[in-house]
Amino acid sequence: MASDCEPALNQAESRNPTLERYLGALREAKNDSEQFAALLLVTKAVKAGDIDAKTRRRIFDAVGFTFPNRLLTSKEAPDGCPDHVLRALGVALLACFCSDPELAAHPQVLNKIPILSTFLTARGDPDDAARRSMIDDTYQCLTAVAGTPRGPRHLIAGGTVSALCQAYLGHGYGFDQALALLVGLLAAAETQCWKEAEPDLLAVLRGLSEDFQKAEDASKFELCQLLPLFLPPTTVPPECLRDLQAGLARILGSKLSSWQRNPALKLAARLAHACGSDWIPAGSSGSKFLALLVNLACVEVRLALEETGTEVKEDVVTACYALMELGIQECTRCEQSLLKEPQKVQLVSVMKEAIGAVIHYLLQVGSEKQKEPFVFASVRILGAWLAEETSSLRKEVCQLLPFLVRYAKTLYEEAEEANDLSQQVATLAISPTTPAPTWPGDALRLLLPGWCHLTVEDGPREILIKEGAPSLLCKYFLQQWELTSPGHDTSVLPDSVEIGLQTCCHIFLNLVVTAPGLIKRDACFTSLMNTLMTSLPALVQQQGRLLLAANVATLGLLMARLLSTSPALQGTPASRGFFAAAILFLSQSHVARATPGSDQAVLALSPDYEGIWADLQELWFLGMQAFTGCVPLLPWLAPAALRSRWPQELLQLLGSVSPTSVKPEMVAAYQGVLVELARANRLCREAMRLQAGEETASHYRMAALEQCLSEP
Repeated sequence: MASDCEPALNQAESRNPTLERYLGALREAKNDSEQFAALLLVTKAVKAGDIDAKTRRRIFDAVGFTFPNRLLTSKEAPDGCPDHVLRALGVALLACFCSDPELAAHPQVLNKIPILSTFLTARGDPDDAARRSMIDDTYQCLTAVAGTPRGPRHLIAGGTVSALCQAYLGHGYGFDQALALLVGLLAAAETQCWKEAEPDLLAVLRGLSEDFQKAEDASKFELCQLLPLFLPPTTVPPECLRDLQAGLARILGSKLSSWQRNPALKLAARLAHACGSDWIPAGSSGSKFLALLVNLACVEVRLALEETGTEVKEDVVTACYALMELGIQECTRCEQSLLKEPQKVQLVSVMKEAIGAVIHYLLQVGSEKQKEPFVFASVRILGAWLAEETSSLRKEVCQLLPFLVRYAKTLYEEAEEANDLSQQVATLAISPTTPAPTWPGDALRLLLPGWCHLTVEDGPREILIKEGAPSLLCKYFLQQWELTSPGHDTSVLPDSVEIGLQTCCHIFLNLVVTAPGLIKRDACFTSLMNTLMTSLPALVQQQGRLLLAANVATLGLLMARLLSTSPALQGTPASRGFFAAAILFLSQSHVARATPGSDQAVLALSPDYEGIWADLQELWFLGMQAFTGCVPLLPWLAPAALRSRWPQELLQLLGSVSPTSVKPEMVAAYQGVLVELARANRLCREAMRLQAGEETASHYRMAALEQCLSEP
């Protein structure tokens, strides 16, 4: 063994005999003074030339951590030495050790992080070479630690982020190294950095934003690349938004090469993702800037995707997608839009061309690329477009529909196998960091609004049915419903889950109306009906979920008409519970409300319904119509309704309010239910007569009800 080591040792000595002599003196030192002198010599030799890993390890073996620890914490320097000399020597030794990744992660290095962080902001002569050397060594240590697997976490916990922010803002020696290290830490652990040092990071953002707004040289392009990393996960300060928008307006309004323009587009995309359009000023300048952003984004998308075989800069195109999405939102906004009508028309035209390029790209995507993030981003922007516009590019969209169904099915099934439900509701972030190689996501959530529109049209609906979309949507609905069931914390769920469930209901409503045969023959709708029946009773009791309850109730009632012969609907406990809950939803919508100066009350919306009636009323009327249709098909339903006292209470309500306060469509809806209940059951007729049904029918000119109640 010794014979193997001796050649290497002799070789090291021949390379740096001076260092070996100093190491010998260090090993033979008898007291602190001799050890201190030897360390100075070793440090000098190390800085005078490069050393390999073996030599570095030999220095560590000779020195260890004990003496550097004493140097770093010593408060008294030898006579004639500045007070920072000992600390500088200790840091220099640590910097030497940290060149070894194993030593950089050593607990004796990690516990020095708070001390090292203080050196970054320590006051002193800025021209002192020794102090500058110590600062360089400190950054070398911290950078080495940051490069270890758990290093960023230790640095953040040790207060390094705040120290780096202060060092950068002080613009003292090494402030550029502070910024570089900050960038690395934010890229590695953004959330933790902001949690530990938000005020300091916001101060850096203010400084960078101001520099960006004022920059007239090439530094503004470098700042474009840095600034996305410093945007907080919460609110961006208004003064920063003003500076960033002004800087971007100057850059993008100039003639630029792609390497200059692309970072600016990515910064604008990050702002759009974080703030929507709030960072863009109102008025003419803001509308022109937004129009410029969207036009540039559309041009980039077309250039990247229309040419087959060219390499796509996916990060840039994804950023352009975010800007297009902002354009879609502003073009469809009716109130307080930044855009004027001619601008909207022009942007819709250029976005249509860009979406055509997206469709062209997706048609080329093979199965091997379906898990790539860029494909997901492309499906996202297409979904955003289809949510608002399905009439244009109809031929191209129909051609792409089979791919979209297969793509959504693939991602759904893989996520289901992984049992990672949280990933199903994750939103796509325009991230400054490189995404992972694979990026499974909830593609169906993105496509639901567009499919809702398309299922109304004969051609697209036939394609969706042929490709198995209804079965996939049923499975998806049932899976997403599990997230809202008892045992899950619904408070942490994003709004997109409930919105997705509502949109699924709308698609199913379209299919019930336009493809009733599908509902009857496809077994997945039987499973869906069972879930609706068991879920509605608890749902109608939950605060803040009335709109979802309305969707579930109305869909269930319409499906019950088509599946009335199913054993599950023949008065089973589940079916009785469902219809009782549906009656509760339908019956609680309106109340009698007293009016000042009048003896008679008026029919008014109940408080829970009033704020969302604009979104609710179509479902309510459809639900009333569907319930009416179920009564003659389910013989047990009329007695159940009578036991709930709905017909009696409905007549009592109508009798207590002024007939002029009840709109004709309300009269028609109420009469439809009362007539079918009266026709279906003798006891219902008798109960209505006892509740002055004939008189009420006469007051409201409900001829059909009046005639029905006059019969035996």
